[in-house]
Amino acid sequence: MGTAMTDQRQTHPSQLGELLARLRRIAPLWLWGAGLVAALFAGILGGLPAIAILITWAVCWAGNTWIARTTAGRWLAPVIFGLTLLILWEITVRLYAVPTVILPAPTQIAVTLAANLPTLWADFVQTVVKGALTGWLIGCGAGIATGLLVARSDVLRRGLLPVGNFVAALPIVGTAPILVMWFGFGWESKAAVVVVMVFFPMLVNTVAGLADTTAMQRDLMRTYGATPGQDLRYLKLQAALPFIFNGLKIATTLALIGAIVAEFFGSPTVGLGFRISTEVGRLNLPMVWASIVTAALAGSLSYGLIAALEKHLTFWHPSQRARG
Repeated sequence: MGTAMTDQRQTHPSQLGELLARLRRIAPLWLWGAGLVAALFAGILGGLPAIAILITWAVCWAGNTWIARTTAGRWLAPVIFGLTLLILWEITVRLYAVPTVILPAPTQIAVTLAANLPTLWADFVQTVVKGALTGWLIGCGAGIATGLLVARSDVLRRGLLPVGNFVAALPIVGTAPILVMWFGFGWESKAAVVVVMVFFPMLVNTVAGLADTTAMQRDLMRTYGATPGQDLRYLKLQAALPFIFNGLKIATTLALIGAIVAEFFGSPTVGLGFRISTEVGRLNLPMVWASIVTAALAGSLSYGLIAALEKHLTFWHPSQRARG
């Protein structure tokens, strides 16, 4: 009997510790939800909007910090952080009665977005698919092809790169009206603006990537008797891939910005830039924000696709291994 009582005393602390560990794992989630509900009621019923906003921010921050430590935190943490910002935005607008012409609530923007899907889809096709994507493909393709030529010629490198830096420094608000007058008010002029914006960044990244080889690597290729084509394919292009993908990711953002801004200076009665400029004049801020959300989603999706392709093709690069 004494032995049995001793065994029970020895196992009891371990069971208690396991129970406490489970409670510690579950408690933050319950506290997060309870604190969020309490903050909402405190602000709405108690008339203390500032305190409610601060409590909500603190609770959401604590919940996001806890989720970031979990296994799924790598994917959930950005989502929770974004939802936190939307919740704070909604609470601030509602509790302080911010006018819609100043800042609409996220729910108003979502309702406007859902109610105008056909219009926004037509704007998306006009601006993103026709203008931005076409210009991005032409500009990036021309930049990579020109970079291959520049990397083989010192004359082109010394003559073209300074001109490229000069053109890249030109403000879009100055070049866009000129290109609109040259190519008309259709999507072709927006694609031309995008080509000008993305060509030289793509060129510079390609040339820098092709030059990113060591003397030992070049000597090894000569030792193996590699032809110029093999040297380009198996050494220089492989070294240039991280640079090229960096240029492609930068170009996705520039292409979208260029296509939207170019529509401010003349376009058909369709397009995200046209929609934003028109609805601002009508003080229809929910529609303006709906157009901005559409553009942001398109840009994020484009960037994500390029990043996924980069991870697949440059898995051997140290930067990809470091990201896990």
